[in-house]
Amino acid sequence: PPRQKREEETPENFFYFVDFQRHNAEIAAFHLDRILDFRRVPPTVGRLINVTKEILEVTKNEVLQSVFFVSPASNVCFFAKCPYMCKTEYAVCGNPHLLEGSLSAFLPSLNLAPRLSIPNPWIRSYSFDGKEEWEVNPLYCNTVREIYPYSNSNRLLNIVDMAIFDFLTGNMDRHHYEMFTKFGDDGFLLHLDNARGFGRHSHDEISILAPLSQCCVIKRTTLLRLRLLAEPEYRLSDVMRESLLQDPLAPVLTEPHLLALDRRLQLVLEAVGKCIDTFGEATVVADDSPQPQSPAGHRAKLDT
Repeated sequence: PPRQKREEETPENFFYFVDFQRHNAEIAAFHLDRILDFRRVPPTVGRLINVTKEILEVTKNEVLQSVFFVSPASNVCFFAKCPYMCKTEYAVCGNPHLLEGSLSAFLPSLNLAPRLSIPNPWIRSYSFDGKEEWEVNPLYCNTVREIYPYSNSNRLLNIVDMAIFDFLTGNMDRHHYEMFTKFGDDGFLLHLDNARGFGRHSHDEISILAPLSQCCVIKRTTLLRLRLLAEPEYRLSDVMRESLLQDPLAPVLTEPHLLALDRRLQLVLEAVGKCIDTFGEATVVADDSPQPQSPAGHRAKLDT
């Protein structure tokens, strides 16, 4: 549900772990992820929901029924029951019944598609003081490279993809990532829980790019896509603007947020450029392009 108006910026004194959860950020993250050709965010769309007719009057869950109430402004509201931030002061309210929201496609159940939740090596400190090692040690990536599976798989490159994605959205809240176990160590990372993105268009949080700037590696396909989206005819803000017009709640992002994407994209390319100047393109850019298979090789694979 909406927690912040589109034209509002998150207050600069807010810590990332108490930031608002924004429904339009979830929608925009899905579109951005698709434009970047990562395709790791479940399909997400915005819509207007009648909380009375579509939730309260159809549910048979007594716990859910018990959290609905009518506010002093005569709006129908409800709140969640959970260990934190689940009191009436955190309720969401219709106007008086209609409420904007983002809806995401359900992932398969864990029985059908088991997945792991793994701590992000670049996790932030979730307290008011103290820092994680990566925040004080510029050589931190050398330690990560020695740890399985980051030592001998595509996992580190996928972490860099995720960091670039989070930097473009401004999401500092990537404490874990999830993977389907079926695909093993080289499987893709799921880019879930993006609601804390797109909070401040006037600030670029460079620390989110630490995996890229400290490890100095990037997939060739990712770099080529970023360079394409920096070209005037395929400018990222223009592509995002056009894509988001398809959503029922358009406009999803304000113009300053769209323009911030172009600015941040340039910062990502500058970071890659510094890495290439220091270590050389052959070391920095990993060739992940699918290799065409010869007809003979294809037949051999079919015969086995």
